[in-house]
Amino acid sequence: MPLSKFKKRNIPEKFSRFIKFIYLKTFRINDAPWKISLGFGLGVFTGIMPGIGPLVALLLAIIFRVNRASAVLGSLIFNTWTGVISFLLAVKIGASLMGLSYQGVYDSWNLLLKNFNWQNLFQASVIKTLLPIALGYLFISFFTSAAVAAVIYFIAKARKRRSLARPESHT
Repeated sequence: MPLSKFKKRNIPEKFSRFIKFIYLKTFRINDAPWKISLGFGLGVFTGIMPGIGPLVALLLAIIFRVNRASAVLGSLIFNTWTGVISFLLAVKIGASLMGLSYQGVYDSWNLLLKNFNWQNLFQASVIKTLLPIALGYLFISFFTSAAVAAVIYFIAKARKRRSLARPESHT
């Protein structure tokens, strides 16, 4: 089949199709709305936290007995698309939670990365560099995952209610 037959899509159309794909994959899962939403929330939490992701989301979903597919999906979405944004927010929020300068935390992180070796990592000021960033990530992950889980819950519950109210046709 020649490539000219494939329709070229612009960026907004691709984004719209991606959102529709995520919607369909999430809400066509045959499970309780609370299991879908908590699974997705766990996925969002692990997706935002650096260094953990889909595998940890899957493991947590198994441990907490929530929907595994929505956990992995939530992790993949937030892991892929929010990396830079969540890092900058983590630095800002973590610095403000600890009463430190955002620029100071950011500069010390950049210096650590620029001259990275394991000895520098262990000599880095945990209080002024690593702890604020970790606290920022925890803060963002917790509140974002809770908000997303709540939204997913209400949508899943409404879809489930709508599908139960629809009379089934036996043809």
